[in-house]
Amino acid sequence: MSQWVLASGNAGKLAEFSRLLEPLSIDVRPQGEFGVSDADETGLSFIENAILKARHAAAATGLPALADDSGLVVDALNGEPGIYSARFSARAGGASGDSANIDHLLSRLDGIPAAERSSHYYCLLAFVRHANDPTPLIAEGRWDGRILTERVGTGGFGYDPVFYLQEQDCTAAQMESSLKNRLSHRGKAMATFMPQLQAMLGQE
Repeated sequence: MSQWVLASGNAGKLAEFSRLLEPLSIDVRPQGEFGVSDADETGLSFIENAILKARHAAAATGLPALADDSGLVVDALNGEPGIYSARFSARAGGASGDSANIDHLLSRLDGIPAAERSSHYYCLLAFVRHANDPTPLIAEGRWDGRILTERVGTGGFGYDPVFYLQEQDCTAAQMESSLKNRLSHRGKAMATFMPQLQAMLGQE
């Protein structure tokens, strides 16, 4: 089984990637197991930060690295929280963590009607074979929804309890995991990524 490093310590992301890559006999380990600290996310876009994180993890471990830079983009907030989704509240001087981020988001959207609360989750995947890989594999995915005024559901992570899907008539936090894996921004990015990966593995 091949071993990769995931340039994240997020348990939710690790579980999703592990399930998706297991059929290819790829064992994904979080960078924390190797004592790797988080990269400085100095990019101004999802793609810049994903590549920065992947190269950082690969350089520190000597392993192929997979990075995901994803977040919530809210139209009424001019794209915020965007690349700062994981630290949205903390950047405003509040607490850190998913619950604080949701509270801050709902506060920022207070008074905005449902029709104007459109949003989407965005995911950018970057895979490097080694730290200096000149041709990273890149894939992206988008999941459209809108932000509710209160939490509904207890599953998922991030902003899932307030991210409502019209077609499913539920929030991302209410979805069964296999359906979410297929429909989500990360699932869509992985669906684009997997054929690229299989083609690469077939050439090696």
